Formats: sequence, C-alpha cells, structure tokens
Amino acid sequence: MMTSVVAFVGAAFLIAMAPGPSTVVILRRAVVNGRRTGMATVLGNECGVLLWGLAAAFGLSAVLLASQVAYDVTRIAGAAMLVWMGARALWQARRAGQPDQGPAETAAVSLRRAYWQGLVTNFANPKAGVFAVSFLPQFVPHGAPVLPTLLAFSVIWAVVDLIWYLPLVWLAGRAGGVLQRQSVRRRMEQVSGVLLVGLGVRLATES
Repeated sequence: MMTSVVAFVGAAFLIAMAPGPSTVVILRRAVVNGRRTGMATVLGNECGVLLWGLAAAFGLSAVLLASQVAYDVTRIAGAAMLVWMGARALWQARRAGQPDQGPAETAAVSLRRAYWQGLVTNFANPKAGVFAVSFLPQFVPHGAPVLPTLLAFSVIWAVVDLIWYLPLVWLAGRAGGVLQRQSVRRRMEQVSGVLLVGLGVRLATES
C-alpha cells in the first residue's frame, strides 16, 4: 500500500505541474488581486479536483467515457466559460488604458467570486473527469478495498495540488509591487485573456 501511495503522490505532483486553465486563472487572480484572492481561487480549484476524484470513486465520471453527448456538452460549456473569462480579461485590459473610465473591475474581486471561479474552471473541464477515472484506479493495490482507497487518493490528489499552487501564489503576491503597476497589470490582463480564449477554443475544437 505504501508503495502505491508514494507512486501516486509522485504522479500527482507531475500532473499538478502541467500548466492548464486553472494555472492561468489562479496566477491572474494572485497577480491582479493579491495573495488572499489567489488562495481563494486555489481553494476553489482544489474543491474541483476533489469533486472529480469523488466522482471517479463513485463511478459518476465514467459517464463521460460512456456517453459522447455528455462529454461534448461538458466540453462546450467549459470552453464557453473559458472564452468568456478571457474576453472579460481583455475588456479589463482595454479599460485599464482609459483613465477616464474609472478603476477596472478586477481591482475588487470578492474572495467568494474568486473561489467559485477556481471551482468552475476546474470542474467544467471534462478532461479532468476522464483523467480521474483512468488515473486513480491504476494505483489501487491488488486486494485493497476499492472505494475507500479511491476516496483516500482523491483527498491526496487535492492536497498535492494545493501544495504545488501555494508557492506559486506566494511568489505572485511577492512580485505584486511591480506587477500592480498599471502598464504591467494591463499587459497581464492581455496575456491571460489571450491564453484563456486560446484554451477555450482549443477545448471546443478538439475531439
């Protein structure tokens, strides 16, 4: 059992390190709105990770593998959400270049909104569900109780993901003094907006 846990933790770290929509959203919130908002986004993301793990444990995410329609509906909805978030970031970048328009909306994002943004970004990605249902069972040792082991691995997966994002948010907050300058912040919004729109289009068009 211990060998399986060690192998799973190592694999989970490699997965967490792979950049994706969640990374873009978390870093954007940490840079633009500070560490607390970034951490709220991380917590939302980890709840999404945990939910996918629990869905895999109870067999719910297997529906995404069995039904092309269910997968496509989730994929298109997630893609639309990413494109909307990217377009919003680009709009905020445009407003940042117009002093007479007042402060950008990103200057005042509640922790609750940041949490939900992290949660929805993760849970609206059907690839996470497919990955969970194919990834977690590989580490269940022969003869171990399947459901309790999968539940334990789901929690470990979320904790490992949290450990990875903590220093990223801390570093982003550390550099906040420079990154909060209007010109730098505008560029950050532009880059994150383009990345989110690109990720959304890619998710919508891939099979």
